[in-house]
Amino acid sequence: MTKPVLYFDNAASSWPKPPEVGEAMLRSIHEHAANPGRGSHRMAVQASRVIFETRKQAAKLFGIKNPNDIAFSSSTTEALNLAIKGLVKEGEHVICTGVEHNSVRRPLEFLKRTQKVQLTYLETDSSGMINIDQLKDCIRKETALVVVNHSSNLLGSILPLEDIGQLCREHGVPLLVDAAQSAGTVPIHVERFGIDLLAFPGHKGLLGPQGTGGLYIHPRIELEPYLHGGTGSQSEAIDQPTVRPDRYEAGTPNTPGLAGLNEGLKFVLKTGVENIHAKEWKQTQRIMEGLESIRGIRLLGPALGKDRTGIVSFVLAGMDASEIAFILDQHYGIAVRAGYHCTPLAHATAGTAQTGAVRTSLGYYTSDDEVDALVEAVAEIAESAIL
Repeated sequence: MTKPVLYFDNAASSWPKPPEVGEAMLRSIHEHAANPGRGSHRMAVQASRVIFETRKQAAKLFGIKNPNDIAFSSSTTEALNLAIKGLVKEGEHVICTGVEHNSVRRPLEFLKRTQKVQLTYLETDSSGMINIDQLKDCIRKETALVVVNHSSNLLGSILPLEDIGQLCREHGVPLLVDAAQSAGTVPIHVERFGIDLLAFPGHKGLLGPQGTGGLYIHPRIELEPYLHGGTGSQSEAIDQPTVRPDRYEAGTPNTPGLAGLNEGLKFVLKTGVENIHAKEWKQTQRIMEGLESIRGIRLLGPALGKDRTGIVSFVLAGMDASEIAFILDQHYGIAVRAGYHCTPLAHATAGTAQTGAVRTSLGYYTSDDEVDALVEAVAEIAESAIL
């Protein structure tokens, strides 16, 4: 598991992966690369078993009682589209935050244009936190859904899901959580937090491969399927199956990818989400302390000492964010991401809508030495900019 670059782009995709992830994917391709759920021969059965084991691991991680309430998808984006477009009907009202990713904002704006869905964007403070009382005041009788991202992919802020979930349950409004930046790195329990729909990626904190993700759907919620087609069950029916998860999983699944995700989930469960979060938080503080000491740097998101995920974004006065990222890559071998991170709402909140920002995001395999190397490189770039 060599690391030819210093990788600080884990908010986009985690890297490296546990060795078991790639091994499981190769084993899937070589030993049971059949179509799961479509045949009774041994290879098809084994493929089905691997996928169900992955479903069980995800259910265990998120406190889900029935693994079949998890519908696998190609990404968090697909899962969010299934949840939003499958639940919200014409003329209804949806509440979301002012720091949502485009994977939430664009489907909602599409429904606003095409189905006259009413939208309310909750104001957030500069660190990305919402006011629970404001959320309560925005709920109407026609409110069909509340959508929040658990952690901003720009600011690293972590919303109080238990408080939000309790409020939504008191008013009988379903809660959809975008866990793109928290699944596997921040504890999530759907029952305890009052989550009705949970969209998660396989390729970030869960340490699986790209092309994997999923959506938890509470048993009392029925969604209109996003995809229609073959499932291997109730094939005689002209409509999608009524059984879960088949109803929401049309087409051939990504069996090798889900086999890899299975191992990523096992790693997270074995290591412990609390332990992963504690390690990443400690290193995040190390990055923030170092960057805050550099002249001209402004950090985004929660202040030093506050809870957050492993994301630290910053701007450097007088220097373009993309230029900083380019120099880090070309001269220091450090991978970060610059720009707008598919979340213009969050940039408006942070006051960086015109400039964008440099985002550093660490992962479980990030070392303290790598953190120090990043800070030292940014310090040298900042000094050169001033000179």
